[in-house]
Amino acid sequence: MGPGLYSDIGKKARDLLYRDFQTDQKFTITTYTANGVAITATGTKKSDFLIGEIHSQLKNKNVTVDVKANSESNVLTTVTLDDFGTPGLKAIISTVLPDQRSGKVELQYLHDFTGINASVGLTANPVVNFAGVVGTDKLTFGADVSLDTGTGNLTKYNAAISLTNADLITSLNLYNNGDLLSASYYHLVNPVANMAVAAELTHSFSTNENTLIFGTQHSLDPLTTIKTRVNNFGKAGAVIQHQWRPKSFVTLSAEVDTKALEKSSKVGLSLLLKP
Repeated sequence: MGPGLYSDIGKKARDLLYRDFQTDQKFTITTYTANGVAITATGTKKSDFLIGEIHSQLKNKNVTVDVKANSESNVLTTVTLDDFGTPGLKAIISTVLPDQRSGKVELQYLHDFTGINASVGLTANPVVNFAGVVGTDKLTFGADVSLDTGTGNLTKYNAAISLTNADLITSLNLYNNGDLLSASYYHLVNPVANMAVAAELTHSFSTNENTLIFGTQHSLDPLTTIKTRVNNFGKAGAVIQHQWRPKSFVTLSAEVDTKALEKSSKVGLSLLLKP
């Protein structure tokens, strides 16, 4: 196993601390046509707004075509070619209509000691992005930069390092163009019970502000998982997720401000149905 992609650095901690912690109402259902096309319909209620999305996906050997249309009249089309010319190389072509400047070509390459992700916009003066990591599945160094070829300026420059062993993952990320420094920690305490803890400490150089968030995860049984988190500003959240049939989940989440208990807590509900 190699180092993966740049986006994989710190992913375990981010998933535990942020994934499924949402205060919206979301309903997702997936069905399949006779010729193998997967169709997913999603409805999300945010405050008084209702957002809808239809996603269709067709796979044929090493080619995957995704088409997403939402209630804002945007259509995202993505074509993915796996093992594009050589094992480990993936090509992705995407565009969003009606935005004619949204076209992008992306290449991903995974090797035993390298992970590369490069993309270029399909415009006259495109933005070129390069994210690369070197190392092993134990120690990884990475960088993520973007160049605006129209102005010649770097629009993004981030860096990260990750250290992994059997049950512990630590990472250090410098992002937001050098303004934010984040250290994250993930520890799998009990694999049988899926018990894990994670923490993330972020420092902003521009505001001199620190943010600390701590979270836990535990499976009550093979089908039910509970997650909790709290930060140094007093905001606490909890998630309970139950798999009531294979690939189908119901997720209930809540968030409360412990420093302002007079305010009502926020509650989110997500229902995912797959055949």
